[in-house]
Amino acid sequence: MSTNFLVFMIVLVVSELGVAQPSNETTNTNTPLLFFCAGNDAMSATTFFSNRNSTFSQLRSQLSNTGVYYATAQSLVNGDAVYGVAQCRNYLLSSECLACYDASVSVLETCGSANGAHVFMDNCFLRFENYDQFYDDPQGSANSGGLGICGNKSTSQPTTAFNQAVQELLSDIRLATPKTSDFYTASTTLVTNVTVYAIGQCLENITQTICKNCLSTIYQNLSGCLPANEGRAINVACYMRYSEFPFFQNNQTINLIPFLANGSSSKSGLIIGVSSGAGLVLLILAIFLWFQWNKSKAAGKDSSDYQGAQRYAYEDLKLATNNFSEEYLIGKGGFGEVFKAIVDGGIVVAVKKLHVAYVRAKKEFENEVNLISNIRHRNLIRQLGWCIDGPELLLVLEYMPQGGLDKFLWGEKKGTLNWKQRFDIIFGIARGLAHLHGECHVKIIHRDIKSSNILLDNDFQPKIADFGLARLLPEDKTHVSTRFAGTMGYTAPEYATRGYLSEKVDTFSFGIVALEIISGQSCHDVNYSGPRMDYLLEHAWQLYEKGMHMKLIDETINPNEYQEVNAKKIIEIALMCTQSPASLRPTMSEVYLMLSSEPELVQRQMSRPTFIDVDRRIHIGGS
Repeated sequence: MSTNFLVFMIVLVVSELGVAQPSNETTNTNTPLLFFCAGNDAMSATTFFSNRNSTFSQLRSQLSNTGVYYATAQSLVNGDAVYGVAQCRNYLLSSECLACYDASVSVLETCGSANGAHVFMDNCFLRFENYDQFYDDPQGSANSGGLGICGNKSTSQPTTAFNQAVQELLSDIRLATPKTSDFYTASTTLVTNVTVYAIGQCLENITQTICKNCLSTIYQNLSGCLPANEGRAINVACYMRYSEFPFFQNNQTINLIPFLANGSSSKSGLIIGVSSGAGLVLLILAIFLWFQWNKSKAAGKDSSDYQGAQRYAYEDLKLATNNFSEEYLIGKGGFGEVFKAIVDGGIVVAVKKLHVAYVRAKKEFENEVNLISNIRHRNLIRQLGWCIDGPELLLVLEYMPQGGLDKFLWGEKKGTLNWKQRFDIIFGIARGLAHLHGECHVKIIHRDIKSSNILLDNDFQPKIADFGLARLLPEDKTHVSTRFAGTMGYTAPEYATRGYLSEKVDTFSFGIVALEIISGQSCHDVNYSGPRMDYLLEHAWQLYEKGMHMKLIDETINPNEYQEVNAKKIIEIALMCTQSPASLRPTMSEVYLMLSSEPELVQRQMSRPTFIDVDRRIHIGGS
């Protein structure tokens, strides 16, 4: 364990220096809860300050991207290396995250030439050191206790009921957080007539086990705050908070139920048992737009209850796109056209003009966009605003300069993605779908996952587009029969032929996209190498059954970039997602865990899918 960390833990345990008592009058302030400066100075102040400023600048640049809440950076020029890590709470807007980060930088700059420092805020955490071990091995930090910071007022609610309800909420947060895709949860509980808000968060670079151990430790610290009406618990690897005062929006909660089921935390159990229908709750879709509209209307809500979505004037968007002219057109799809535009004095956005046939959809559309706009995740396109004033319904979206994944697989940029980039894209799509299905405040089935709906940022990280146009289902529904809406080739057979829609429809589509990423081929392409003309899915299954997985891999990828055992594992996960019947497919949270794990998949017999060509003809049945 480093000297700096020992100094830090001594400060946590025995010193009040640098600790600010939280005020009951404010819920989110960018003032330090705790900070410290290391006792050792840098060797060269000039070099150190240059490296520190460079690291701070890199961290800020990463956090400025929508949906990014965790960043690491380093500057190693001429000695006096500076390694940094920053993390914001996931309920924040990007601007709020940056405001907290900037305040944290100002605090740490008061440490002068100290070669390490930390600061904890309600909204964020910032740390820099002159060594990098804390990136990869924070186990010692996670197991070394923490600090509880309790409010200075007791709850006005009955003490016994308050203590019991908050402890149960915090316990659920403690258990669920390590099982989510980004180590973050937010939830509420009602005590008499007061809502209690709570979150849990771990550093994203740690393992599930370290996160679990860390939260278990600080849970004890936080429980000791009761019956105070608010409290925080801090450790360098994790953070928990509860409060009677709202510090995130009611529609930013995460459904904890899927993560509290017995056995759902076992990666090995998921890998071995997925073919027996693992996944306890199917998170599916609802009647188009109006279910949540009726729900919010009954609760007396309107658009002012939501943050993050801006209502734009039709004339402003028309002007920004030069009357939706061809020169601004950047894409077309089943839902409408997409145009590049500059709004709000210089922000580059994408404006999507939707094809909606009935006027009644306008109010439903407004309520739905308000709801969806609060979903923030690194692998989901952010919906910034909307417009219903003109003849079309318009969405204002985050702009992605690299465009669609399909361009990099078989379009004009074919062959430019290396193996690591392809794996990161597969992993990111899985993480985004796991969030849509089980972690955000509404349960969303996308219905149209395909390569052209996966957009790439400048770092080739994927973001799922058009998820706001998906259907929603209330929690007590496991599936719904509905009119088909999707893209043949990517669509699960039970949905294409019978309209049977569940979250496993997205799982199937994910499997197809993963096969496309691995092979560099479109699912609509016909393989002519064998005695039959087979589409990609059938060709992939034939290779798998012959033990010839590696022949599926795109020939433009350098074989030295990947290990055969890992490549075979990813192919098998993709095929597992296409099995029939749907109950054999894993949930996306299970897929995410399988992709996160190191061991090879357990060998077992998988069930072939029902093959359907692009004309909806069934030509081979699954077993």
